[in-house]
Amino acid sequence: MAELLDGLTSRQRSLIQAWAAELEAAPSWCGSLPVAVLERCWLRLRRVPVEQLATLLPPDASGEAPELVRYRGWIAAGQPAWSAQLRCWQEFGQPACQEALRHFWSQQEWGNHGWTLAAYLQWLATYRHQFEAGASRALPLIVLARPGQAGGHKLHWLTPLGQPMRHTCA
Repeated sequence: MAELLDGLTSRQRSLIQAWAAELEAAPSWCGSLPVAVLERCWLRLRRVPVEQLATLLPPDASGEAPELVRYRGWIAAGQPAWSAQLRCWQEFGQPACQEALRHFWSQQEWGNHGWTLAAYLQWLATYRHQFEAGASRALPLIVLARPGQAGGHKLHWLTPLGQPMRHTCA
């Protein structure tokens, strides 16, 4: 993490400090709170409001298609795969089930660098939790994965002083 901050320009470190100060001064949770997004390829650091992050980085919700959720539910209940598939076809129609699978697998192949709906919602809950009484605040820094890179975007939480507080992968 220290290498990441060391690789930033002094101007970029100043921006992170300013955004962290903005976060500390915020009286409550709101959609305009800052999210730092770093494109390492171009060393471009930008501030994105929370309310616009899903537009910039759309989370992959293909695995949450009703057809696939229902299929996984039947499998978890102990039904054989063929029976679960047949029930899905009966409930949703074969073309809809096939389209949901096709979309899911194309997302898996094309890749979304691990930025799934579940990861996005967990990130959002963690960020929002910082506004509960007694919680410390940290600025989220999302380091975008390089195109073609195996592995996902990296999520870092920075304290107001720009030091790493904790690190998780998105």
